[in-house]
Amino acid sequence: MKRRNIYLMYAISLLQGMVFYGPVATLYRQAQGVSVLQITVIESISLILCLLLEFPWGMIADKIGYKRTLLLCCVLYFISKIVFWKASGFGCFLLERVILSVVIAGLSGVDSAFLYLSCKKGESQKVFGIYNSLGTAGLLFAALLFSLFVRDHYRLAGFLTVISYGLAAILSAGLTEVRREGERTSRTENLWLPLQRTWKNRNLLLLLVGTALLGETHQTVTVFLNQLQYERCGLNTAAMGYIYILVTIAGLCGAWSYKFTERLGDLRCTALFYGSAAAACILLAITESPLLSVLGVLMLRISFSLFQPLQTELQNRQISTDNRATALSVNAVIIDSVGAGTNIAFGQLAETSLPVTFLFGAGLCLVGGVFVLRQIKGTKGYFFGA
Repeated sequence: MKRRNIYLMYAISLLQGMVFYGPVATLYRQAQGVSVLQITVIESISLILCLLLEFPWGMIADKIGYKRTLLLCCVLYFISKIVFWKASGFGCFLLERVILSVVIAGLSGVDSAFLYLSCKKGESQKVFGIYNSLGTAGLLFAALLFSLFVRDHYRLAGFLTVISYGLAAILSAGLTEVRREGERTSRTENLWLPLQRTWKNRNLLLLLVGTALLGETHQTVTVFLNQLQYERCGLNTAAMGYIYILVTIAGLCGAWSYKFTERLGDLRCTALFYGSAAAACILLAITESPLLSVLGVLMLRISFSLFQPLQTELQNRQISTDNRATALSVNAVIIDSVGAGTNIAFGQLAETSLPVTFLFGAGLCLVGGVFVLRQIKGTKGYFFGA
């Protein structure tokens, strides 16, 4: 049953990765009357809502079970894509993000906890890598269809996304609960223990803030600012679609994250991934070359994709409570708090100077790298090693 859970989660990740409007996510919104600043404002509102909902959702998930939580969130995910497909103007896109915030807060921690408890000992980082990479494979398939057939038909891209998320919602009904009834939380006060542990754990806080800085830089640059950079370089919509495919392929490398850590160790890998991400942002800031711009986005995408399974593993290692979803939700609250501030900063800077915005991203990556390196050093007691 647990192996079936893993395979179903793989399929769900693949289907939910099929965002057919992904190559033109910013242009799609602009075509419906939403500015770049409004987009980042919506993103920040979404993050704030996630912040408010994370902890309650974690408690609910530990109470009702992970399967029910995943099923409910997949259905809401499907509804959010219907709203996006029909959206026009700031208010409608804000509504879509409000629903999506409920979903993100609900899934945050639950999907990784569900997979972690479905895995055999020692295979979780590998499973996390495959799970993330299948989401990327879904993006790749969607981007390929976009470039070949959809192109400027933005509404069609939205409709195809609705179909893929509907199928994912159906598959989620086949999941099997991984926690026995007796393991579920019976006393609400016990759920506050993960919050207390997190705030007292300086090393974990460093990991969470450092993770947030890289994650928000990657999200903002590879989803929104990249298209503005491509326009700055004179690239057309069709070219953006093919570049999106290339960048999506690069994201598949996350499946081999565990190979890097086996060979280089957590610290060396972290230094490599964060350093490469910062270098990519600097490259984007100083160039107007289409080739170098694509190279910069690729570097950032690869760095983040390789680090993502590692950071998920690092978080799960530090959880000692049975209320794993609650503990991971507490972590997500901290990550979202950092992200809400950086999103607004990115949006304001992008309205004035795109190069300065990329330099800001480089600075966040460098600071984030220092934080995560200090966390691993503090946990394992050495600086460079396995």
